[in-house]
Amino acid sequence: MIHLRAVFCGIVLAALSTGACSRAAESGNPNPSERKGEEMAIKLTSPAFEEGKPIPIKHTGQGDDASPALKWTGVPAGAKSLALICDDPDAPMGTWVHWVIWNIPPDATGLPEAVPQKAELKDGSKQGMNDFKNTGYGGPMPPPGKPHRYFFKLYALDVQPDLKPDTTKSKLLEAMKGHILAQGQLMGTYQR
Repeated sequence: MIHLRAVFCGIVLAALSTGACSRAAESGNPNPSERKGEEMAIKLTSPAFEEGKPIPIKHTGQGDDASPALKWTGVPAGAKSLALICDDPDAPMGTWVHWVIWNIPPDATGLPEAVPQKAELKDGSKQGMNDFKNTGYGGPMPPPGKPHRYFFKLYALDVQPDLKPDTTKSKLLEAMKGHILAQGQLMGTYQR
């Protein structure tokens, strides 16, 4: 029954390319590179680096370890909060999580440089644990060798996830399932 439902949803998705079936089919896989249409409406940029270009050393573990400033446009009117995840899929041990932040106010248009590494920020945003086992942003610090890619993924949600301060990426992704209205991403690189 589940298989037939997935096939039917896939057919409807192909025919309509947007809508409720699209959200249901993709809610379990919030990967911007695999989503299309309205759900990719957010444009995410940084004054620190351009798409596909190197992240400045001050935003890495070799520098000040300060989060880069981020700017965005295209958040849909129905959003109740925003969430951001930064990770490195090129890490030797598997995807390495550098930042987990949620409950960013939906009317926010960006994050400043050097967001404090606190569990809760003045605007109500909450930060979880990165894979360095620290709260907030932990900058790139790959092993010497080829450049790694760092994906900053922003999600507009129709909820405000009620999660504890030690929340990890996997817990946030679980809380976001079925609640993503739009998303966008910015990728930067770093090499030691």
